[in-house]
Amino acid sequence: MSIYVGNVPFTAEKEDIQELFAYYGAVARVSLPLDRETGRKRGFAFVDMVNEVDEQSAIDDLQDVEWMGRAIRVRKAEPRGGGASDRPHRGERPTPTGERRTSDDPGNGSQS
Repeated sequence: MSIYVGNVPFTAEKEDIQELFAYYGAVARVSLPLDRETGRKRGFAFVDMVNEVDEQSAIDDLQDVEWMGRAIRVRKAEPRGGGASDRPHRGERPTPTGERRTSDDPGNGSQS
């Protein structure tokens, strides 16, 4: 299980987040994603802890706590892709039947 930490201050470093969560147990990994275009922090992080019980304690205790001047949001991270496959991709539009059509397909419903 991974922990999602939202509303992370942009001044926070991986070491700051590790120190915060280390109070609850051993931290296996901290990820602080950067924006691809600007290289700046995106305002959220992921934390993996060694023990699942420690993870749950951290989630319960740190939810909506003010840390470094911001109220952080802490919850279990959703699996990557969390429903994105249900959304149309660029150039596709959903139809009433749930099929996907590309921009190249006129999709007027008439058959030749």
